[in-house]
Amino acid sequence: MNFGMNDLSLTRLRTFAMVVEAGSFSAAATRLGLTQPAVSLQLRELERQLGVRLLERAGRRAVPTAAGHSLMEHAARIEASVSAALDAMADYAGGLSGRVLLGTGATACIYLFPPILRELRRLMPGIEFVVRTGITGDILRQVEEASLDIALVTLPATSRSLTITPVMEDEFVLIALKDEAAGLPRDLTPEAVAALPVLLYEPRALTRTLVDEWAGHAGITLKPVMELGSVEAIKQLVAAGLGCAILPSMAVPADGRLPLISRPLSPPLSRQLGIVLRTDKVLTRPLKAMIAALHQLARERRTAV
Repeated sequence: MNFGMNDLSLTRLRTFAMVVEAGSFSAAATRLGLTQPAVSLQLRELERQLGVRLLERAGRRAVPTAAGHSLMEHAARIEASVSAALDAMADYAGGLSGRVLLGTGATACIYLFPPILRELRRLMPGIEFVVRTGITGDILRQVEEASLDIALVTLPATSRSLTITPVMEDEFVLIALKDEAAGLPRDLTPEAVAALPVLLYEPRALTRTLVDEWAGHAGITLKPVMELGSVEAIKQLVAAGLGCAILPSMAVPADGRLPLISRPLSPPLSRQLGIVLRTDKVLTRPLKAMIAALHQLARERRTAV
């Protein structure tokens, strides 16, 4: 855009339109709450700026010239565009329009966010909620770069430019085929799990790191028969009788869709999930609603335990 000395003044344009509508400088001045000399000055400045005569006398009335008629057509469109722009900005300011970019892991995306997003879209239909999944390191970088507005990730996570708020605990469990439940050890220690055919998440994931550390504290290195990047794929393979697996409990809903059982680990293992924002992030109404919904979900999960 080229802005400079010839920028068109909306105030002068509106004054010109009012003179045309009212038919005289004095009538326009009354409607605008100005003096007649002030109205006359604005019109002279507008004509000087545009380099054309906009008004002429027809008896006691001020009527537009040919150039004035043309400007009136533009003025109507300009006024409509300005009004639409102000309405749009009001919607953004009021949290009625916009977009929220959320980053999280695949497990939380599948098992935590559907009811949250459904409710937020019901309450704020003008807001577009976009979810991107990935591993914690990648998501944190995107929040730092402002490619994401907010994230829910597995902790720990550190960054000088981010505010990280722990919000909920998620226990890990061992899952197995129901038909094989009787053959599981009573205490699922690292030593006991190491003796089982176990499927684990891929090594890059922080959840896998937590499982490896859990076993490592007992001096055990787990040697999985398979490593996959999909929780759902792991569950399907366990349901097919190809081994057991260690997964976050949120990924194992008790809905009976798969013939699986879950058992706690010994010692217990859990992960902490946290909300991540840039420290300088402006908290819009949709972002505040998202944060409140996550805290509410955390309270509900604690109550259900």
